[in-house]
Amino acid sequence: MSNIQGIYTTTLKNGDASYRVSTTHKSKHISLGSFSDINAAQKVYHEARLILSDLTISIDSYNDSFSIGHDKFIILLNFRDNNIYFGTPIYLRHNYFEYYLNEKEILKFDRDDLFFYARHKIGKKGGYLYISNYGSQYKILSRYGVRPFAVYGRDYIMVNSDKYDFRYSNIKILNNYMGVQKKEKKGIVYYETLIHINGNYIVGRYDCEIEAAVAYNKAADTLQALGHNKKYIKNYIVSLSSDEYKDMYKKTGISSNLLKVPVTKSE
Repeated sequence: MSNIQGIYTTTLKNGDASYRVSTTHKSKHISLGSFSDINAAQKVYHEARLILSDLTISIDSYNDSFSIGHDKFIILLNFRDNNIYFGTPIYLRHNYFEYYLNEKEILKFDRDDLFFYARHKIGKKGGYLYISNYGSQYKILSRYGVRPFAVYGRDYIMVNSDKYDFRYSNIKILNNYMGVQKKEKKGIVYYETLIHINGNYIVGRYDCEIEAAVAYNKAADTLQALGHNKKYIKNYIVSLSSDEYKDMYKKTGISSNLLKVPVTKSE
């Protein structure tokens, strides 16, 4: 065990020493990480103490000279300034909070989402933001009503054009259902339904968005009955009762061209 304040020495299975760094602030014990080098461990400890005590250090103060990670830097600053500790890189603002993916990518959320993101770490993969929950990963956009495979600019937009601003008032859903696009021609609004087989096929054009969504489901069922093995994510329509859905499903027409699409093994 190390006699250096804030550092606990352990031995790894291979016999190497490991230095666990921690500190206490406002009765909260804070783990700062484990290091293979005692000098690095000491530097991180002293940086943490400085961050927690020096009010001149701000978010913009972080640079390459710091040994402490950026995540922990934000966590400590928030605890110092806002008197609440989170295990994720959150910094509270007046009516919202910021979540720091890194120094340059800063997400904004409403306070309503605070304790969710305090418990769930956000990751980024392939340009998409996601969280892990009970062993599964899902895109955070789904939390805001943006359906799978939605396209920015077509199916939803950020009102202020900031794709990192996830406050509810900033997310505008343009198309609520899979395969349905709202369109306008000569001042008349209609809904066009498309389904992807080996390309996009028009299912039909409808006056009602819900009818267009039902048409997509009917087209998916029809294609699968014909032997197409693609698994379609269907629309769930909360506003319709079971009987209402069945009645609309029966009455809604779909393009006969779908019956002519050849079944291929590559689907």
